[in-house]
Amino acid sequence: MTKKTLFKKVLIANRGEIACRVIRTLKRLDIETIAIYSDADRQAQHVLLADEAYWIGPSSASESYLNMDRIFDVVEKSGADAIHPGYGFLSENANFARRCEAHNVVLIGPPASAMVAMGSKAQAKLLMAKADVPLVPGYHGDNQEPEFLLEQAKSIGFPVLLKASLGGGGKGMRLVHAAADFVESLAACKREAKASFGDDHVLIEKYVIQPRHVEIQVFADTHGNAVYLFERDCSIQRRHQKVVEEAPAPNLDEATRKAMGEAAVRAAKAIGYVGAGTIEFLLSATGDFYFMEMNPRLQVEHPVTEMITGQDLVEWQVRVAEGLPLPMQQDQLGMNGHAIEVRIYAEDPENEFLPSTGTIHYLGTPDQTENVRIDSGVVQGDEISVFYDPMIAKLITWDVNRERAIHRMERALTQYHIAGLKTNIGFLQSVVGNDAFKDADLSTHFIDDHHGELAFDSVGATARDYILAALYISLSSSEQTSQHEPWNSLTGWQVNSFNAQKFVFKGEEENIQVLLSVSGDSVSAQCGDLCLVVQGEVQGNELVVSGDYSGRVTAFVQGEQVALFRDGKSVRLEQYSYKHSAADETSGGHLKAPMNGRIVNVSVKPGQSVEEGDLLITVEAMKMEHAIRSVRAGVVKTVFFEQGSLVNEGDELIELELDEEE
Repeated sequence: MTKKTLFKKVLIANRGEIACRVIRTLKRLDIETIAIYSDADRQAQHVLLADEAYWIGPSSASESYLNMDRIFDVVEKSGADAIHPGYGFLSENANFARRCEAHNVVLIGPPASAMVAMGSKAQAKLLMAKADVPLVPGYHGDNQEPEFLLEQAKSIGFPVLLKASLGGGGKGMRLVHAAADFVESLAACKREAKASFGDDHVLIEKYVIQPRHVEIQVFADTHGNAVYLFERDCSIQRRHQKVVEEAPAPNLDEATRKAMGEAAVRAAKAIGYVGAGTIEFLLSATGDFYFMEMNPRLQVEHPVTEMITGQDLVEWQVRVAEGLPLPMQQDQLGMNGHAIEVRIYAEDPENEFLPSTGTIHYLGTPDQTENVRIDSGVVQGDEISVFYDPMIAKLITWDVNRERAIHRMERALTQYHIAGLKTNIGFLQSVVGNDAFKDADLSTHFIDDHHGELAFDSVGATARDYILAALYISLSSSEQTSQHEPWNSLTGWQVNSFNAQKFVFKGEEENIQVLLSVSGDSVSAQCGDLCLVVQGEVQGNELVVSGDYSGRVTAFVQGEQVALFRDGKSVRLEQYSYKHSAADETSGGHLKAPMNGRIVNVSVKPGQSVEEGDLLITVEAMKMEHAIRSVRAGVVKTVFFEQGSLVNEGDELIELELDEEE
């Protein structure tokens, strides 16, 4: 009979939003919470929320959140009964599960045997075949010789997908369209797999054309019970990583839903699974579905399942780990309404979604209600560092149907304001507002298929934006000087002062000038051919304007940078400074780091001749690689960094002496 143990203290072996989310449930269950933190996370929100917190090492994850010895030292010091691993880091590490057992601490997760079974995608495929779970054609064997793998890919038929056997989260994955690209893609895939998971074993799968990514939430206990809590559609992805998820999957008939759910339960039972897990399927346009992988942990997108089922999945995890049976059986579970989740990242959609590190100088969010939920681990003033995933928050909306849930998401995104670093909010707005998305015309190729319709570029500033920025700067600076003296407002009241102000902003081709002039109780604002006569008032970070233009605009100023949030869009402006007048020395021969990161591969040396498109150097940030290639034929003049070096965005990496263009 399964031993039942009620937990008193739980250590969360993770950080960020998932640690905060787990802590909230544990506190509701009256269980003491223990946080761990690295140097970079000393003032992180999960540290401040927990009842106790312990330092476990330097900022690098390998020296802190992945350091088992230090984590178990904290277990001994704190007297923790159990460990919740969250997702990522050690959540799928079988050795960690075994060490939990050796230290007499319960892991709130599956047994090590289940992790081993599903930790290798190749082995998982064999187990699923025995459990009568449909599989995608592919090669999952141990022979990793490049020539052999190339022959396997040819026999499967291009395009094929290379996947790290121990992978997840889109890391260690490459789509290969032709045999000529296979060897280079394989090498990159293996490097990324080794860096992310400590193992460069890869498998090959047939690439299904226009598939949907549909996953089933399963749960099993130690009493032989297993259920599925329906499905999530996670088809909207970039770089094989999900950015929009929803539940239930639109346009999925009940017969297919039941077949996928029952196949997922068979998969869980086949490996003696316990706890929360996710079975991921590819769903073809014909309705056929194929097993991809199992994630033996709680998923990032679990909130949409919670919203439609009314269940707290972390509480389920805790109760199962305590030895209790599942709270509900299959016939007791039901769905209500529709939920959508978007992942708000600090990243640059204009630059291939590369991470954007820095400080969150301003953060404004929609109000949380029964229809709007925010799972986040940061607040205004926190830093998004190079060491961890750049996700800022998960924004979730719910309503009685998909159409209304989308409407709430569109509204909530217009109210999410972040200044200090680049984000994907504008891009997410364009996705959920896209007609094809609203019509549920979904596939994992959605972003590529609708590339021309989506907002990869930042919103361009208009003359009105420059006027509003100037008004906000003038009024807010006056308000900071004195909030009560009338001569500090732009209403026409003045004492021996010149009644005009000039502001200059950087433009793409030339500087933009705004002139503000007081006239009676109004301000006349001129920018190019546009002239507006308005009255303005600053209320915190809001500029309230009436007159020729009436409305409310949220703004934030940090040094010379100005962020405007209007009409649901974010506009970034920069005040002119003489230090910007010097010519930019960057040219095609001066190749700079596109992001903060680490040099993982240097492919050339000084004096070496290169052709256009040749790989020069590879930068890694947050376990994602970015290849720097030659823009033209030439000779390598200088290599400024060696493998393993840390670099900042804008650092010059390589100088080329380019051949003359013909």
